[in-house]
Amino acid sequence: MIRNFVTVYPGHIDLPDHGQMATPANERRFSNDELASVFEKTEVVARKLDEIGFETLWLAEHHFQHEGYEVLPNLLMMAVHLAHVTKRLKIGCGFNVAPMWHPLRLAEDYATADILTKGRTVFGVARGYHTREVETFGAPLTDNEANRELFEEQVEIIFKAFKNERFSHKGKHYTLPPEVPYRGYTVKDLTLVPRPVHSMETWQPVVSAKREAMDFMIRHDIKGMVGGGAATMAEGPIKAFQDAAQRAGKNWKLGENLGIGIFFFLDDTREKAVERLRPYYEEHVKMFAPLGFVPGLNAAQVEAVGKRGGWDKAGVPTLEHFVKLGSWFAGTADDLVAHLKQMEARFPGLETINLSTALTTPQSVMIEQFDRVAKGVMPAFR
Repeated sequence: MIRNFVTVYPGHIDLPDHGQMATPANERRFSNDELASVFEKTEVVARKLDEIGFETLWLAEHHFQHEGYEVLPNLLMMAVHLAHVTKRLKIGCGFNVAPMWHPLRLAEDYATADILTKGRTVFGVARGYHTREVETFGAPLTDNEANRELFEEQVEIIFKAFKNERFSHKGKHYTLPPEVPYRGYTVKDLTLVPRPVHSMETWQPVVSAKREAMDFMIRHDIKGMVGGGAATMAEGPIKAFQDAAQRAGKNWKLGENLGIGIFFFLDDTREKAVERLRPYYEEHVKMFAPLGFVPGLNAAQVEAVGKRGGWDKAGVPTLEHFVKLGSWFAGTADDLVAHLKQMEARFPGLETINLSTALTTPQSVMIEQFDRVAKGVMPAFR
């Protein structure tokens, strides 16, 4: 049964134009004042979600994006601020990119946010997908195996620090603590100060759904967030997560301990919703296709989305294509209720639904869309 409504806001500013005929993604560059407007926008969105009863606002950590698409560099600082201007809303770290952090600094900062927000900060970790970000911070990403290896060791360290009053670690990348003299003795272990007081619930994105990745998540009791890609509706990642739980002796229902994402847009008719969503969908494709997050595109199609127009000639999948697959939704509130009820039937363990507006949706439209969800969709699940 769907109980929790959440959303992911990656931290985009309001753009002056949208769609395939608008400014190409790699040509976008905004002033510092324009980029800094994201903080006021995030606060407006958080206040609205708190007002209408969403459980969690998930934010995304990203760096150096002068293009204006994802411009929130520090989620834990945002969580502390937003908890002070809302009453009940949780702020999710969706996600802290562990390879860009020292694991103990990330553990300390989360613990501090957990205490200051009285448990309203939700921990989340990921491996990263922007080479410009991860490699700039000195961590591997182009080497996928090295990235995975580093990430998993970092997560191991974080959980050791969270769960033990004293801990130590010796691995490929870290020896903690270094055995150095300190005030008359040799350091043999460490204590994280502070440790989380309220919650150590942790989430991670489910992307490739490889067996070893799923087993790692289950072993550490990490919940999974399945995004709005076409693979979501194919059930592959969802079933892979359940299979991993079963290998660990956990009898979980399909969809249990997962959040499943849908990009949505509501209007009075399906036709209006599709036409209003189209430019934001196209902007989403411009941003994410070169990063491999728009399923099914070939190299020529990825090249085409980097230019103005010509998408039909290149055969770039349309919004209607992904609506048919079920990973994007455009229609009325009643249509969305029916769609979600079908998802409940397919995934009996599902409790968390991630209803997200498309990347670059303007602030005023985001607020309108969440109001439509509150009035026309959420009452059917209360």
